Amino acid sequence: MEIHHVVEILVDYVSNISYILAMIVIVFGMIKGFSIFLKDVLFGKESEMSIWESRLELGHSFSLGLSFLIGASILRTTVSPTWNDTGHLATIIAIRTTLNYFLTREIREHKKDVKNDSR
Repeated sequence: MEIHHVVEILVDYVSNISYILAMIVIVFGMIKGFSIFLKDVLFGKESEMSIWESRLELGHSFSLGLSFLIGASILRTTVSPTWNDTGHLATIIAIRTTLNYFLTREIREHKKDVKNDSR
């Protein structure tokens, strides 16, 4: 068995695991965000604050999930790179990185707002 074939199989498994991990992180983030929202709304916190707390949790999980997806895309392209695959990878990474940038920026701004409100 050639080493290239072993690497292809290994990359396929690792990238599939990365996709699954991304899905798990995002789903659990959605569940946790919804539970934060429900708990805060049902037990009397301000609904605006509970929405922000939920969005913050979702933002963290989406950001981590996107990072797993970017890693999986990079792994898949390293095994059999064609110009078409490289172009797709560049587009996917650009979109996901842009999303991740705006998510983390919004999270940072919200954390600053929360710190300023608590003083």
